[in-house]
Amino acid sequence: MASPAAAAPAALLVLLAAALAATGVVADGSDHRYKANELVPLYANKVGPFHNPSETYRYFDLPFCSPEKVKEKSEALGEVLNGDRLVDAPYKLDFRVDYDSKPVCSKKLTKEEVAKFRNAVAKDYYFQMYYDDLPLWGFIGKVEKGGKTDPKEWKYYLYRHIIFDILYNNDRVIEINVHTDQSALVDLTEDKEADVQFLYSVKWKETPTPFEKRMEKYSSSSNLPHHLEVHWFSIINSCVTVLLLTGFLATILMRVLKNDFVKYAHDEEAADDQEESGWKYIHGDVFRFPKNKSFFSAALGTGTQLFALTTFIFLLALVGVFYPYNRGALFTALVVIYALTSGIAGYIATSFYCQLEGTNWVRNLLLTGCLFCGPLFLTFCFLNTVAIAYSATAALPFGTICVIVLIWTLVTFPLLVLGGIAGKNSKTEFQAPCRTTKYPREIPPLPWYRQTIPQMAMAGFLPFSAIYIELYYIFASVWGHRIYTIYSILFIVFIILLIVTAFITVALTYFQLAAEDHEWWWRSFLCGGSTGFFVYGYCLYYYYARSDMSGFMQTSFFFGYMACICYAFFLMLGMIGFRAALFFVRHIYKSIKCE
Repeated sequence: MASPAAAAPAALLVLLAAALAATGVVADGSDHRYKANELVPLYANKVGPFHNPSETYRYFDLPFCSPEKVKEKSEALGEVLNGDRLVDAPYKLDFRVDYDSKPVCSKKLTKEEVAKFRNAVAKDYYFQMYYDDLPLWGFIGKVEKGGKTDPKEWKYYLYRHIIFDILYNNDRVIEINVHTDQSALVDLTEDKEADVQFLYSVKWKETPTPFEKRMEKYSSSSNLPHHLEVHWFSIINSCVTVLLLTGFLATILMRVLKNDFVKYAHDEEAADDQEESGWKYIHGDVFRFPKNKSFFSAALGTGTQLFALTTFIFLLALVGVFYPYNRGALFTALVVIYALTSGIAGYIATSFYCQLEGTNWVRNLLLTGCLFCGPLFLTFCFLNTVAIAYSATAALPFGTICVIVLIWTLVTFPLLVLGGIAGKNSKTEFQAPCRTTKYPREIPPLPWYRQTIPQMAMAGFLPFSAIYIELYYIFASVWGHRIYTIYSILFIVFIILLIVTAFITVALTYFQLAAEDHEWWWRSFLCGGSTGFFVYGYCLYYYYARSDMSGFMQTSFFFGYMACICYAFFLMLGMIGFRAALFFVRHIYKSIKCE
C-alpha cells in the first residue's frame, strides 16, 4: 500500500489537470469555421500609453464611435487579472467581404474630447483588439515635431481611417494586420470643436498557411537568429559560471575537506587530549536549532511551495500551454497551482518545525500561510487602489476579488491545514550525526567580510551573473510588448540558477564552519536567497536605463509587483541554499568521529 507522501504528487497532478481544464487554461484557442458573409467577432480590448504596459484603459474611455449599449464579453479569471476588458468593437468584419472606406459614424468632437484625444496621442496611446482570438494593435494618432523642441509647437493628429488586411484559408481566419490611412487625419493641435467621420476598410486575401500554424507569426520574433545567438550566449555564459564554480569546489573545497579528514583522524590516534580546531571543534553546536525556529520553518515551507509552483509552471510552458496571446492563461495557472500546492507548504513547515522540537504548530501554520500571501495582499490592496484612482483596467472588479478570496478560503487554507496536520503526524526526528552540547560555544571574533551582509553579497552575485542576460528578455516581455516563447532556454537557465545557488551556499557554509561560527542555519538561507536582492537591483537599472516607463501608476506597479516577485525568489532560493547546506553539513560530520 502506497504511503500518503508517495501518493501526494500523483494526487496533486490529477487535481492540477482537472482544475486547469475547468478554468480553460489548456484550451487550444479559437477553432471556428465561417461561411461567406458571416460576421466574425471583433472585440476591442484596451487603450493605453505604449511605454506603460500596466496603465491601460477601456477602449471606449476615449471618445471613439460607440454603440448606445456597450456589450461586454464574459471573461475568465486570468483575463481579468491580466487587465483585459473585451467589448464589441464598432467595426463589422464579415467573412470574405471587402469594404472600402465604410463609415463607422460621424461625430462632432467637443473641446474636451479633442483635448482628451490630444493627450492620448501625446502619450503614444495604442489600441488592442482581438479578431477570432488573433491580437492586433495600432496607434490612435501621431505627433509631428517638425524639428522643433517645444511641445507647444508640435502638431497632433488623430487617425480616422483604419484598414484591416485579413488572410484566410478556406473557411478559417489565419492572420490579421491593421494599419492606418496617413492621409485621413484630424488636427487636434488646437482646443476647438472638430467634425470627424470615422472610416474603415477591409481587404481579404487567401493564403496557403494552415490553421495550425497561424500563431507562429507571434512567436517568430523570439526565434530570430540574432535573438537566439544572445540567448545561447547567455546559456554558455551561465554554463561557464557553473563549470568554474564546480571546478573551484572540486579542486579546492574537496581537497581541503580531504586534508581535514586526514588531520582529524591523525589527531584522534596521536593525542586524545589535544585541543581541536576548525569545523570539527564545533561538532557539539553545529546542529543546535536556530533562533526563531517557527519563522525559519515557515520560510522553508513557503520556499518549497514556491519551488513547486515554479516547477509546475515550467512543465505547462514546455508542453505549450502558454502559447502567445492565450489570454490570461499564465495568471490563471499561477492562482490555481498556488492554491493546490499550499498543502506542500503546510506539510514541510510543520514537519520541520516539529523536528526542531517546536510545540506551537498551529501558530507556525498560520505564519506559513501569511508569510508570502500577507505582503502580496498588502501590495495588491495599495496597487488596486491606485488603479481605481486612475480608472485603469488593472483595477480588479469586486466580483473577481470575491472569487480570489473564495479560492483562498475554500482551497488554499484547507489544504494548508491538511498539510500541516500531516506534517505534525509524520513524527520524523531531526537526523543529526553529532550530539548537541547543553551550552553553546562562544563564536570567536570574525573579520567584517565574514559577517552576514558581505557573505550575502558574495553569495548572490554569482547566481545573478548566471541569469542577468536572460533577465532583460523576461522584463521586456512582462513589462513591455515583446513576446517570450523560448521556455526551453529559460528552463535551462533556471536549472543553472539552482545549481549555482546550491554550490555557492555550500562553499560559504564550509568557510563559516571552518571559522568556528556554528550559526549557519539562517546564514545559509539568507545567502541562498540573496539573489532576490540583486534581481531587485536590476529592476532599478531596467526602469531607468532600459525602459521608457513613467508616471506614478506604472512606477508603483513595476516596483510593487517586482518586490513581491523578488521576495518569492528570496524564499525559494533561500530554501534551495539551506537544503544544500544541510545535506553538506550532515555529510561532513558523518565522516568523522564525534564524541
